[in-house]
Parts: sequence; structure tokens; C-alpha cells
Amino acid sequence: MIDSYSFGHIVIEGRIYNSDVIIYQDSIDNKWWRKKGHLLQKDDISDIIKIKPEILIVGTGKPGLMEVSEDTKNFIQSKGIKLIVNNTENACKIYNKLKDKNKVIAALHLTC
Repeated sequence: MIDSYSFGHIVIEGRIYNSDVIIYQDSIDNKWWRKKGHLLQKDDISDIIKIKPEILIVGTGKPGLMEVSEDTKNFIQSKGIKLIVNNTENACKIYNKLKDKNKVIAALHLTC
């Protein structure tokens, strides 16, 4: 459960994180970073793809400046994974609604 989110700051089940995170069903990776900062590419989510979630939620930052390349979108969908891309505030809300119903992973950019 994501308790709260604000620019550069997220609280997940009472624990505070100040860097981008991937929320897996049984763990949190708080050292996630992309090779090109504000562009999500296939290599940035290889560990997620191996797990084969039903849904991948990508938070693109508070104002939504991080982009997901078309190649990456197509790659994710070709693996049978539903992709939801939204600014991080909305991505957090979506994650909280879906987390108990599906095998969901959230990759959240916390700043711009």
C-alpha cells in the first residue's frame, strides 16, 4: 500500500523512500534508475519482465516528464503485460486500487 506521495518522496507501508522505486509484490527496489534518466527503455525493466506481472504501472514523475519509448511500450505489451502509464500521483492511486486484485508491479519516478 502506498501511504502517500509528493515530489521526490513516497511512503510505502510506513517506510519512507526518497529515490525512484519499483514495487514488487514481495519487495521494493529503491535503487532503480534508468540508463537515460527521463526515458524508460527495455533494459530498464528487464527484471520486471522476468517476473511476468499481469500489469505494469509506470509513474512518470510529478509533472509526468519521464517518457516511455514506443519500442518499450510495444515490448511490454508483446509479453502479455498490460501497461498503465500516468504521472506518479495518479499511478500511486491506480496501484493502490489494483494491487490486491492482480499481479501488479509499479515502477515509479518520484521527481520530474
